[in-house]
Amino acid sequence: ARAGHGDHSRAAGDDRRPLPRPGGEAQPRTHQPGHQRRCLGAPRRVWAIAAIHADCWRLCCLHDALYARFRPGDRIVYLGNYTGHGPKPVETLDEILGFRRSILSIAGVLATDIVYLRGMQEEMGQKLLQLQFAPNPFEVLSWMLENGMDSTLAAYGFSGRDGLGFARVGAVALTHWTVRIHKAIRARAGHEIFATVLRRAAYTAESTPHPLLFVHAGIEPSKPLAAQNDAFWWGGKDFDRMERPYQSYDKVVRGFDSSRGGVRMDTIRATLDGGCGFGGSLVCAGFDQSGQIFDLLRA
Repeated sequence: ARAGHGDHSRAAGDDRRPLPRPGGEAQPRTHQPGHQRRCLGAPRRVWAIAAIHADCWRLCCLHDALYARFRPGDRIVYLGNYTGHGPKPVETLDEILGFRRSILSIAGVLATDIVYLRGMQEEMGQKLLQLQFAPNPFEVLSWMLENGMDSTLAAYGFSGRDGLGFARVGAVALTHWTVRIHKAIRARAGHEIFATVLRRAAYTAESTPHPLLFVHAGIEPSKPLAAQNDAFWWGGKDFDRMERPYQSYDKVVRGFDSSRGGVRMDTIRATLDGGCGFGGSLVCAGFDQSGQIFDLLRA
């Protein structure tokens, strides 16, 4: 069993040799950082974790339940929005990184078995560090603060109000502010690297009996996967209007619903957002090769 909430003392195994495993071929140990999407191969089971929104306590509870169920050959896909709104964004990222070490200590598990998608919060975080280049930085930052970035900034020791003041002063003052934020993120072990491994989407291989596509918030059904761009974060309404399976995928699974409509599923879609960070539960669904949910965890 895991050592407990936040205590991940098991040995790391990020660079172990690929082993023959049930549920599909061994995945390569390395990948080019420019890859925007991740193929999960043809695993027997995929665990998808919905938006967390910095609720570290619920994440710890869910991780403990998932650790007891995870088997070599499974995949884990985090569906974005790790921070924002909730009270403990820094601790949440530490817990995600610690749980990764715990999972990778299991014989036969590969680093590529765990995939992290970029959510709206992570996209905003990237844009925040480039705020001085925005044509209207004050308006952009104001919108970010209204949508969850204020709590994340505070966790790293910064004030959104100060940022608005620097935005009024000019690009030089704003640049000094964003550079200090970047240094604060870099000072937290693993946080800067974590931001570089986020993917836009993940999917099971076509050889899977019922292929699945995993996204953050939505897609534009009329566009191919390579042309989705910002639809992964802002395409929620298009997702709700889907009337048929998207391309070759039997089902599209998302982890964040801006309308907070709760967990809901049909034959072609699954929304796993239980309202975590807003008083609701954190949800993790286990999908089998038929595309059906065989286990639904709530914390």
